[in-house]
Amino acid sequence: MAPRANWKGFLRLSLVTCPVALYPATSESEKISFNQLNRATGHRIKYLKVDADTGDEVPNEDIVKGYKVDTDTFVEVTKEELENVALESTRTIEIDEFVDRSDIDPRYLIRPYYLRPDGKVGHDAFAVIRDTIREMDKVAIGRLVLTNREHIIAMEPLDKGLMGTLLRYPYEVRDPKEYFDEIQDVKVTKDMLDLARHIVDQKSGSFEPDKFEDQYESALVELINQKRAGKPIAPKERPRGENVVDLMEALRRSVGGAAAEGKAAKKPAKKTKKAVAGQKEMLMPIAGKKAAKDTPAKKPATRAGRKTA
Repeated sequence: MAPRANWKGFLRLSLVTCPVALYPATSESEKISFNQLNRATGHRIKYLKVDADTGDEVPNEDIVKGYKVDTDTFVEVTKEELENVALESTRTIEIDEFVDRSDIDPRYLIRPYYLRPDGKVGHDAFAVIRDTIREMDKVAIGRLVLTNREHIIAMEPLDKGLMGTLLRYPYEVRDPKEYFDEIQDVKVTKDMLDLARHIVDQKSGSFEPDKFEDQYESALVELINQKRAGKPIAPKERPRGENVVDLMEALRRSVGGAAAEGKAAKKPAKKTKKAVAGQKEMLMPIAGKKAAKDTPAKKPATRAGRKTA
């Protein structure tokens, strides 16, 4: 079942309009997440919204938004006043222009979404808009209101639907000169470039996301499973960076290392069972023990009155 739509409205190209729904194209729900606990009791920490001066808890219905003018002065803005800021993009994505994909600076990209027709009507109009963008090999630029703010969205065909990517406004992108001006101008010799190019050639390949593993996520799963099993946790030695003295020698050694990696990659790898990503892997039984449905997991000894994770 598809997740709930983040936005529903209309997609319009001139006089052609169709109802559409916008869905998040990515998710981080599979990643390990932690709760904050009271070390003394093991109970979860609860956050309260309190008045900064009186310390009294404030119910949600009494909380309004405020714009800070100075230290002690705020301009209050109600929910109704915000809703009265009428923008057509609240309900309609109006396609303003078409641009080449290469014209969009990667720094302006925020996050991707999927667009599809909403309901059983409008599929013909959606197909016309989608296929026109595909035929022209362009990206459609429009605007929509999401999370109470207007965003620029770049739309391009993806399979039978559209992928819409939210874009930043120019004022949100920092000037690189603030960070790069102090980089020294260095003359790189031809020999160094030749060695570096050789390393790049040996490591060149095609981008295949499936071959990348989230090593930190895997390490978290291993840590939690070890603690569930009551095993001692030994700190691992951190890798140390090498102090490069001779850049040419480091490049030559790198060429040799890249060549060795290339030979190892050509050898047929042993087939391994693909692990379930993220938190679902936590459902697997601890190594060396029977599955939970056969033998209940033994809880580690804890102090009286303390809850365990």
